[in-house]
Amino acid sequence: MTHILLLCGGSGTEHEVSLVSSKYISQQLSELNAFQITHLEIKDGAWYHIDSGIKYELRSDKSLLCDGVDAGRVDYVIPCIHGYPGETGDIQSMLDMFGIPYFGCNAESSTNSFNKITSKLWYDALGIPNTPYLFLTENNEETHSSALVAFKEWGGLFVKAACQGSSVGCYKVTSESELSQAINDAFGYSEQVLVEKAVKPRELEVAAYQIDGKLFTTPPGEVTAPDGAFYTYDEKYGSGSHSTTTLTAENLSNEQIELINQYSQKVFTQMKLKDLSRIDFFLTEDNEIFLNEVNTFPGMTPISMFPKLLEHNGDCFKTFLQKAILNAIK
Repeated sequence: MTHILLLCGGSGTEHEVSLVSSKYISQQLSELNAFQITHLEIKDGAWYHIDSGIKYELRSDKSLLCDGVDAGRVDYVIPCIHGYPGETGDIQSMLDMFGIPYFGCNAESSTNSFNKITSKLWYDALGIPNTPYLFLTENNEETHSSALVAFKEWGGLFVKAACQGSSVGCYKVTSESELSQAINDAFGYSEQVLVEKAVKPRELEVAAYQIDGKLFTTPPGEVTAPDGAFYTYDEKYGSGSHSTTTLTAENLSNEQIELINQYSQKVFTQMKLKDLSRIDFFLTEDNEIFLNEVNTFPGMTPISMFPKLLEHNGDCFKTFLQKAILNAIK
């Protein structure tokens, strides 16, 4: 029986969400009755069984050790890790060296998509519109001054740590007095900071995924935060979230839907993504479509958009997983 190593956790700020996502994936795989699943949590630099807490180790010869005892050869890995070290490409680099196939994007496309600076450069190179921005690479007086100039020009900003998840280390700035603190806080999460023009958008999300080598991109769904509030980490994943999701965004023209589809297909293909991604867009009050970000391992919680959009598009999530695994190991 094919041995699947399901990894979750990590040392990033989205550790707990990763656990919830991995439980959903584990449940879906278990219903197939086709795989042996070892479900491990990465914490404090070591790997532990999600239930027993027993320590495991993956070796370069693809063998898995359980407290030093052989626990079988690993055939495939699902790195269900949001943020570091999954979406940053670190786990993928290790698996590439070990020669173990895995679910999701490779190391390079993960790194390029996760870093908000490199991703912006990619979108520009591909000719895909995205929100006006400014890069800050050092936390000094000069960069604070340049951010202030941008604030005065744009009238409002988002200050984002470059190497964090979509909602972590991210601050909405609506007054000059908030700007310096937001920059200092963002630099506490990352060595580079992205400053973006604040827009009042509709937030549209597309699930992009491959089945048997064919790329599917769903019509956009929509996330609406209460009273137009910023879709924070707590709003996205917290038990007290009041945000709502719609699997088919309403009041979009055929031209807007087609443009979003073209951008989604282009960024997935040209950035060499694999298996899955959630691609997020802004639609502004002026009907501008901006690519916001690409998530190479989107959330799989009960309220997450990716699995819902995939199913709403007429595909079965567990079948999608099964085909990804079987096509990789054949």
